[in-house]
Amino acid sequence: MSDDLLRHEKLFIGGEWVAPRDGEVVASINPSTGKEWATAAYAGVGDIDRAVEAANDAFRGPWRKMSGTDRSNILRKLGDLYAANAGRLAELESRDNGMPIRDSRAGIAGHAQYYYYYSGLAANISGRNIQMDPSVHVYTSREPVGVVGAITPWNAPLQTVMWKLAPALATGCTIVLKVAEQTPITAFELAKLADEAGVPKGVINVVPGLGATAGAHLVAHPNVNKISFTGEHRTAQEIMRGAAVNLKRLSFECGGKSPHIIFDDADLEQALNAATHSAFALCGQSCALGSRLLVHESIYDTVVEEISRRSKNVRIGSALDPATQMGPQAHSEQLEKTLRYLEIGKQEGARLVTGGERISNLGDGYFVKPTVFADVTNSMRIAREEIFGPVVGVIKFKTEEEAVNIANDTQYGLVAGLWTQNVGRAHRVAAQIQAGMVWVNTYRYLRYNIPYGGYKISGLNRENGSEGLEPYLETKSTIVNLTGNYADAYAQ
Repeated sequence: MSDDLLRHEKLFIGGEWVAPRDGEVVASINPSTGKEWATAAYAGVGDIDRAVEAANDAFRGPWRKMSGTDRSNILRKLGDLYAANAGRLAELESRDNGMPIRDSRAGIAGHAQYYYYYSGLAANISGRNIQMDPSVHVYTSREPVGVVGAITPWNAPLQTVMWKLAPALATGCTIVLKVAEQTPITAFELAKLADEAGVPKGVINVVPGLGATAGAHLVAHPNVNKISFTGEHRTAQEIMRGAAVNLKRLSFECGGKSPHIIFDDADLEQALNAATHSAFALCGQSCALGSRLLVHESIYDTVVEEISRRSKNVRIGSALDPATQMGPQAHSEQLEKTLRYLEIGKQEGARLVTGGERISNLGDGYFVKPTVFADVTNSMRIAREEIFGPVVGVIKFKTEEEAVNIANDTQYGLVAGLWTQNVGRAHRVAAQIQAGMVWVNTYRYLRYNIPYGGYKISGLNRENGSEGLEPYLETKSTIVNLTGNYADAYAQ
């Protein structure tokens, strides 16, 4: 291993940096180059046990006793530190998962707002009084669910950690972060900031590792009270089975095959801008991208021609180049998956308009050409299965009803988009689409105070907004007898 590698060869458990007990130290690969750029500690089963024990100790100790106002102050301090270090975090994110630096900078610059938002909510978590008869006083209180196991993906490492960490801390939970083994680096850096912000020891524990070992053990651990997971729905199904050991609380965000609908009365220039961006941003590696482009028959040929032309102008290159608009696939396995789906699309009879192959003149990086398939039907695998690559399938429709039917003919239900200048149609279609978020004449508008999550196999519960607190809270009802007398059928 080179001496100039960034080294994170210890886990963060109980507020200390400790060597893996039964895990290992592995290389982290820069997907823009295909080369090793950092080393990272992986947790084994014993390390997960240590992290869970530390989280439980912290939950029973100072963190549980801390007021909402004190937690709020810590979250705000963490937000301040995050903002001050956003530039460096963005560079590390781009090296680790291939996100173009222009995207990582823009996204991470806004992350501090999530910590500020939940710092405000932390001091205002409350129950309610329930009016009964004068003999009793009835009220509810909200309590943290306990130790949270957070399992996050490789496509947006800091964002998905933030979406779980901020509400967990706001409610008074402690957390064990099992981040994706492909992209562990920024979670270690975040642990440093949390420690500097005054988060008590054991409240946050960072233990990257393999899903089959570290992840599975975290899910089945009897001293973990909740799992929050972002990733593939089949993994979520396995988590549900493993979590049955103590009926853990669960929240999932499990991907999508999102419909992006362009009606014949749309502002076509704006719709094409959004359609191109939502097809190829982040090299297609986002659950919320519009990978199914539904286009009215009267403008179908125009849209196919124009999005194909624009795809050829996408600037592809190293994630650290500020001019890059689309970087590489995040790791070699995802590259191979995308290449398989390109062949599937051709075999299914979709018309390959542009792209459809790996880029070979950019060294050993994991680059794929932006790909447009036309004449796609909604029964094809490339229209039904999540590819997670820069691949868009264009589907023709005739009527509003048909567009809605195609949009909903999927096992997913995360997000959707539609373009029309008819206000009535906008509301009418949005109301019928089975998705947790619908964008009208915009796309990928995500903010800290807007709940995000999916219908159907796209997930359970919501992240962001005040709704994002709910999965981390239990409700307790307390009934106090005010009379001093107890009388029922058994009283003597």
